[in-house]
Amino acid sequence: MNYWLVKSEPSEFGFAALQAAGRSVWDGVRNYQARNNLRAMKTGDRVLFYHSREGLAIVGLAEVVGEAYPDPTAATGDWSAVDLVARQPLPYPVPLTRIKQHPALQNLGLVRNGRLSVMPVSAEEFSIIMELAQQGEDTAA
Repeated sequence: MNYWLVKSEPSEFGFAALQAAGRSVWDGVRNYQARNNLRAMKTGDRVLFYHSREGLAIVGLAEVVGEAYPDPTAATGDWSAVDLVARQPLPYPVPLTRIKQHPALQNLGLVRNGRLSVMPVSAEEFSIIMELAQQGEDTAA
């Protein structure tokens, strides 16, 4: 199993929208590195859902249920989409400020390349984030 992080603005398509949809196409990605990450996703991979611009926190856990296929929103170009389902909201959101403060998360793509919308997450990083989500924001890292 691999782990990933996807970013979306809550006003565009937040975690609550993914929960309401049940299953949704993750499309509209127009960055080659992010596209390649979509293509590397496999059914069963776990996905951290990050709210960008508003909230700036990892708020939920999703799962890949459909591997990469041509992006239906792309009029031109070689773009890909995957299908995701929401698994659960995190008990407590994990804010970007907290992630940046954690010594073991300094190589996380969200810290190193904050503009990338789809990025891999190591098993160790995933585990740490899930631990932080259990603790809440006021607990020291």
